[in-house]
Amino acid sequence: MPRNIALGLLPVLILTACGTPQERCIGRNTSEYRTVSRLLAEVEGNLARGYAWEERQVVRTEVDDCPYFFVDRDGNRRVAYRTCLRDVTDIERYRVPIDPASETRKRDNLVERKKALTPSAVNAVNTCKAAFPEEKKG
Repeated sequence: MPRNIALGLLPVLILTACGTPQERCIGRNTSEYRTVSRLLAEVEGNLARGYAWEERQVVRTEVDDCPYFFVDRDGNRRVAYRTCLRDVTDIERYRVPIDPASETRKRDNLVERKKALTPSAVNAVNTCKAAFPEEKKG
């Protein structure tokens, strides 16, 4: 079990190691602000369009050439191809009707939340820049 946890966390640790120390610091300390900003942009887009986008997985079957291995008369392993069917999963976007009143309330709440988070996000960015100054390129 601990091995599985370690293997599961490995991609997270690799992604965390990407970027400069300043970028990692800013990313760590502004994640909620960025999430609220992303949600706000999504809600504003829904209101502008009049509908929301959702995604679903669609499985379709396609014809492909599949390899198979065999041993020839001389005892050598060979590879050949034959026609086969494979399931392929695609992501399909589709429109979903929205309730404009509900979306407006959601937008208003997200605007207020973003205003509340802005001072701490600005402070975190300034603190990270001071703690991890980057060299100027050029």
